Amino acid sequence: MNILTVLPAWLWILISALFFACGEFLSKKFTLNPGWLLFLIFIVVDALSAITWLPALFEKNKLSTTGVVWSLVSLMATVAIGVLVFDEKITFVQSLGLATGLISITLLSW
Repeated sequence: MNILTVLPAWLWILISALFFACGEFLSKKFTLNPGWLLFLIFIVVDALSAITWLPALFEKNKLSTTGVVWSLVSLMATVAIGVLVFDEKITFVQSLGLATGLISITLLSW
């Protein structure tokens, strides 16, 4: 189980969140052009997100704060993909929500 502690928890959270965001990207691509191959790749990427989440939880052993930080990082990565790749727009109020999410990540990480 030493592999679980090779990287710090924050890096495992980031890796997991990036896999999750890639899964979100693939799910959007799937809705635009459904196909079995894309669906299977999505399943693998989503599984990698879950697998890379476990070491962060193992290291921190706090589901409440680790889970919230992961959720917020995943949310921000997903929003970035929506805005940068799919040219989706976010409103001012949604931007405020993202800003408060960043603040909460900072507070929860202490």
